[in-house]
Amino acid sequence: MINLPDEFSPMKRWFADGAFRTIIRNSAYLGSSNVVGALLGLLALSCAGKGVTPAMFGVLVIIQSYTKAISDFAKFQTWQLVVQYGTPALESNNLPQFRDVIAFSFSLDIASGAVAILCGMGLLPFLSHSLGLDADSFWLAMLYCTLIPSMASSTPTGILRAMNRFDLIAVQQATKPFLRALGSVIAYFADFGFAGFVVAWYASSLIGGTMYWWFAARELRRRNIHGALRLRLFGSARRLKDAWNFVWSTNVAHTIWSARNSCSTVLVGVVLGPAAAGLFKIAMTFFDATGTPAQLLAKSFYPEVMRLDPRSKKPWQLGMKSALLAGGIGILVALVVVIVGKPLISLVFGVKYLQAYDLIQIMLGAIIVSMLGFPQESLLLMSGKQRAFLTAQIIASIAYVVLLPGLSHLFGVVGAAFAYFAGQCLDVLLSLIPTLHAYRHRRRLPFTAAKESHS
Repeated sequence: MINLPDEFSPMKRWFADGAFRTIIRNSAYLGSSNVVGALLGLLALSCAGKGVTPAMFGVLVIIQSYTKAISDFAKFQTWQLVVQYGTPALESNNLPQFRDVIAFSFSLDIASGAVAILCGMGLLPFLSHSLGLDADSFWLAMLYCTLIPSMASSTPTGILRAMNRFDLIAVQQATKPFLRALGSVIAYFADFGFAGFVVAWYASSLIGGTMYWWFAARELRRRNIHGALRLRLFGSARRLKDAWNFVWSTNVAHTIWSARNSCSTVLVGVVLGPAAAGLFKIAMTFFDATGTPAQLLAKSFYPEVMRLDPRSKKPWQLGMKSALLAGGIGILVALVVVIVGKPLISLVFGVKYLQAYDLIQIMLGAIIVSMLGFPQESLLLMSGKQRAFLTAQIIASIAYVVLLPGLSHLFGVVGAAFAYFAGQCLDVLLSLIPTLHAYRHRRRLPFTAAKESHS
């Protein structure tokens, strides 16, 4: 082991924290696959951008965004349910409770997926004209709607996170963009046109979603946890205290947040047309890619804090360290994007999409803000303050939904970027208020985890 000098003693104390090391290790697993996935995602978008006209590229983006928006509206955040209730059950070896958690979560996924696909297909005939879809594109969008149930399921990821199998999540996250990039390359060089890209993106999403279920089922069998993936909605919920309150609060909060992001591209397309939607999608792709470190830390952070006592300072200190780490990474990433963003867009998409760089520059500040604020959601859920998080999401989202079409109408696609920046800042600031309140009153919080597994 390397012995750091005394001036590095604060850093030594940081990395002496077992939970912090676990977060970094799991984030590294996910980071390795996400770097690959981001590059492959750019390759897929590049092939699509060059293989079809800007207008048809925008239509392709709108089809994908529409189905994702429908799934985001309908799905429950069941992975959070599994982590919130399943992680303490595993820590205490309470397998009957863990089975109840999985059965409840699985049942919610099946029910919400069925509702979502019916809504997606039912609404499409009424929205197709506004979305800029012609007759052929309409039927391809209907085909894409059959993916909604797999997009609305998150029980498998919750199982793998609760069981600390982030390596398997990393494999899945690399496989899906690989298949999408491979299909896009084939569609581009074989000149299959617009339909070829839709089929390639469809197949990659279907296979990627199936992999999650296969990994989760295999891990349950490996641990001799049988009979968990069964439809037992109400019976399981009755044995889990406040489970319905938790799933409804987190579902509404994340439906608002996720659908807000998914609907952004659709709203830009409705106000400004498919070509502007394509530009905004490219900027959003860069934003999502540069925000990946915070997403990875959040996926690792939540299971770890659920193993800690919220009445102590440890989870809050862990949140502060993780936020500072993410914020520092965000600043470095923003500087890199400023330097390489313009030539990268020209190389990957061509000069006709270069206006997207102006949007990216506006949205860089939101990257840093969102990275600094990523631990707040997990800390509020740990504290049982999911309704406070929901309130913050509602207020921020209402403001964003008002700003996005308004600023887009006044200033074009650049206005959409300013609206996105304002929405991200409001999101973090409004969540900070209940987080600070929960910390000040942490002595009153219940301790539901089985034990502190890290020291």
